[in-house]
Amino acid sequence: MRSGAAGRACQRVCRCFFSGFGTRVDGGQPEYLRENGSGSLVGLAEPHGSERREAPESSDEGSEVLIEICQKRRFLSGTKRKLSRDSLLKLRKNLAAEWWSSVVVFREQVFPVDALHHEPGPSLPGDSAFRLVSAETLREILQDKELSKEQLVAFLENLLKTSGNLRENLLHGALEHYVNYLDLMNKRLPFGLAQIGVCFHPVSDTKQTSDAVKRIGEKTEASLVWFTSSRTASQWLDFWLRHRLLWWRKFAMSPSNFSSSDCQDEAGRKGNKLYYNFPWGKEPIETLWNLGDQELLHKYPENVAQLHGRDGRKNVVPSVLSINGDLDQGMLAYLYDSFQLTENSFTRKKDLHRKVLKLHPCLAPIKVALDVGRGPTVELRQVCQGLFNELLENGISVWPGYMETVQSSLEQLYAKYDEMSILFTVLITEATLENGLIHLRSRDTTMREMMHISKVKDFLTKYISSAKNV
Repeated sequence: MRSGAAGRACQRVCRCFFSGFGTRVDGGQPEYLRENGSGSLVGLAEPHGSERREAPESSDEGSEVLIEICQKRRFLSGTKRKLSRDSLLKLRKNLAAEWWSSVVVFREQVFPVDALHHEPGPSLPGDSAFRLVSAETLREILQDKELSKEQLVAFLENLLKTSGNLRENLLHGALEHYVNYLDLMNKRLPFGLAQIGVCFHPVSDTKQTSDAVKRIGEKTEASLVWFTSSRTASQWLDFWLRHRLLWWRKFAMSPSNFSSSDCQDEAGRKGNKLYYNFPWGKEPIETLWNLGDQELLHKYPENVAQLHGRDGRKNVVPSVLSINGDLDQGMLAYLYDSFQLTENSFTRKKDLHRKVLKLHPCLAPIKVALDVGRGPTVELRQVCQGLFNELLENGISVWPGYMETVQSSLEQLYAKYDEMSILFTVLITEATLENGLIHLRSRDTTMREMMHISKVKDFLTKYISSAKNV
């Protein structure tokens, strides 16, 4: 009987890539995923924001196959020393683009902003944020043998006080832009400020010899900070909760795995969390908080009047609603959601099961694969190259399978592209040279049809466009 190890391994490996390779605060070199003596991948990062749960045994086979596919099909690939994540970056880029389009592009009251990765200013008592310290400066202080212990501590304390800290979220960057955009809106409420960026968080490591040494992990967050009067704050929080839940479900094969629940922080502020139901349990992918007016008052303590926005005829300090999504966690959710392992209709052997990542067309890193059948190799590749360039020029991502030198059967090609979540496979054959007809095979239906090569670009453009509007 299998244990929960397979599910936990998949969880750890995927999270390592999403959280960023561990960076040590003590100045050591980043460590990558490595293989242990048994050949299994060992992850450095534990789940952030939740406790680790046992993966149920019923999910072990699927989790084991999923991680195998992710490694084999360039979602996770490379050498033992270092693994690349090209497809994961493309998936996250597509997810971020869809978030931006939904939250920013089509809303006249939401404005894009940007902020530094670090916040300048002195550290405060009890501040546990990661600080930006020059390694050379730190090394010089530590190697100065003439310093007493008290002087060494004083130098280090002063260094920390004058160093900026790495941001843990995107909220404060939006607060910095509030006054300028309030003037742009002629003091009218509500409005929102949105940004996508990397944030930093501590990563636990049970193998460390000292609890004082922590690693810095990265995660990509998508943030909307909505400024509204306290009178309408609860209604707007409900609005954004419905909007965000429907958005996450829009791209899912199993929408019911995305859910929400109420929550409350230590200060009594109310909010909501959106969850995905992973094989090991529910974990948050997005949080929504009604932070009240305290964040703004704390940010601008000297001139409260400049914070006033218009709510009808009243001038008020607005409530701040924070909608913050974890795009890395969202990628992991969609990988699990899209993975399907089905029995082949002709055999019950495990190795002949159909394995496919059915990522939503808008999220799939690669839309179409170009490959060749029998015929004059040079001429067929020239046709592929021409179609490849045409599709790229129209913003359609393409996999150049025709450049592969190792011959594979059609069944092997289709299996490979299904595991890469490629929507369509275009096969250029000798018939294409004669009459311009190509074979078009769909990932989702497995149906194959003939199409003239001149219609491929328009077909793919319309298909992807219609998927965005569903």
